Amino acid sequence: MNELPLTRSLQPKAPPAAAGFALWSLGFRPFYLLASLFSAASVLLWAAQYSGWLPAAYLQGPLWHGHEMLFGYTMAVVAGFLLTAVRAWTGQPTPVGAPLMALAALWVAGRVLVLTPLGTLAAAVNAAFPVAIAVAIAIPLLRSRNVRNYFFVGLLALMGALVAALHLALQGAFEFPPRLGLLLGLDVMLFIMVVMGGRVIPMFTNNGVPGAGATRHALVEKLALGSVLFLFVADLFQLQTQIVVAIALVAAIAHGVRLYLWRPWRTLAAPLVWILHAAYAWIVVHLALRALSGLEWTAGSYSIHALTVGAIGGLTLGMMTRTARGHTARPLIADGWELAIFLLIQAAAIVRVFGGMAAPAAYLPSVQVSGVLWAAAFGLFAARYWSVLTRSRLDGKPG
Repeated sequence: MNELPLTRSLQPKAPPAAAGFALWSLGFRPFYLLASLFSAASVLLWAAQYSGWLPAAYLQGPLWHGHEMLFGYTMAVVAGFLLTAVRAWTGQPTPVGAPLMALAALWVAGRVLVLTPLGTLAAAVNAAFPVAIAVAIAIPLLRSRNVRNYFFVGLLALMGALVAALHLALQGAFEFPPRLGLLLGLDVMLFIMVVMGGRVIPMFTNNGVPGAGATRHALVEKLALGSVLFLFVADLFQLQTQIVVAIALVAAIAHGVRLYLWRPWRTLAAPLVWILHAAYAWIVVHLALRALSGLEWTAGSYSIHALTVGAIGGLTLGMMTRTARGHTARPLIADGWELAIFLLIQAAAIVRVFGGMAAPAAYLPSVQVSGVLWAAAFGLFAARYWSVLTRSRLDGKPG
């Protein structure tokens, strides 16, 4: 049965699926495959560079590593998800075939140009990608008057503006703290995750775990979403540290209560469900550590990696697995491959966030071990889902 991460599903108007090779039949296919391959390779190379094992630098510093994992890897997964989900939400076509190839080529060009001295071109291409995805989903959303999801267009356009600002700031053409561009981008991605998590995790929990009893509370929902928006505003205007700490603490409590209402402890027998809960729990950890880092009780990098490795890594792998299975007419049941992938990404997050915190002398080994675990998780996903993503649906339907 094909289950989609949405509340409204219509039969899309799409051309018949081509027999055999189907990589360009729907947006999730190329972008999930490219994202997983790139993520595994990029993190391994960065860990090797950070350890001093490369004869020449792969990326020019930690800021560029963050850039590639946020505006490279994560944006690719978001693109694949939205190009697929918007088609189901609206019943309107999204790019397939040559237009989808062009979007994938634009993303690949961005990854290549970051490694070259062509700074202005790299800025233009990397900023153009989220804007291009925004246009691609805006057309079907507007045609169907799917007002509920218009905000995705604005968020993608904002991501394009942030990556452009970051690039231009690094080139000295724009007076803007480059690190702030990355931080605001992470805030935007956090908002996307908490919105979509709130939509799909309770639904998937109740559908996949009989009697789970996942619920939502209106006040908790408002506090959870509102606190993340306030955090973005506080970062944008660089408000006093005490204000940021207060917002982060309120957000951590709100999202902790939100997760509690979803009954995560009842999902342990369903890996496709518990991975989403585990990833969401890292959002709570991120927000709590964000407050603690503001009080200078811990380093800010631990908060960042709770979000990037734990929340983004876990949530993207969980959703990529689920949507790839659902949209290729495979059963929504995890096998040993998926269980290994989910355990590896959780281990990567635990080691990266708590390894150096528990033993400061082991900080570098914690980065190295976490990098290997991350690469293993995404490498296994690519190996397991290569044939799934490149072959036609099992039921012969388009997509």
